[in-house]
Amino acid sequence: MSDLTDLYGELLLDHGRRPHNRRAQPVPPAADAEGHNPMCGDRVRVFVRIENGSIADASFEGQGCAISTASASMMTRAVLGRTPAEARSILHRFVGSVTGAEAAADEDLGELAALAGVRAFPMRVKCATLAWHALAEALRSAERAQADGNGGPPGGGAEPREGT
Repeated sequence: MSDLTDLYGELLLDHGRRPHNRRAQPVPPAADAEGHNPMCGDRVRVFVRIENGSIADASFEGQGCAISTASASMMTRAVLGRTPAEARSILHRFVGSVTGAEAAADEDLGELAALAGVRAFPMRVKCATLAWHALAEALRSAERAQADGNGGPPGGGAEPREGT
């Protein structure tokens, strides 16, 4: 088990130090949403662009601890190419795993399972889930914009929300 723990630790450090998809996107065509964790100061803005019913691009920008940054980086990789419904399914399984609310098999989460250990540290759960809550709001914003026929969120995005 120690080898797996070491591997997960290295994965988190890599994503924390060299995050993937850390960049802004123009809004529209992307939709965005912000999240803020006032307990530690983490701030994240998540961007999603949906084309032909799937997430064509996912990215983030912001400042936060290594766990928050790694989680946002891993999240963008996990949802890219997925439908919004598939992304929500991953979101729910991930949040359930890190909060301990769901007995989801961590291995079903792929590299996201590296973050499951934060459930032992309740103050860090908010760090790990912040970008995911922003993703949920960005997906809602993108779907509202598509329903309105303008391809982007009205007014340029969602209001910031605090992490839950």
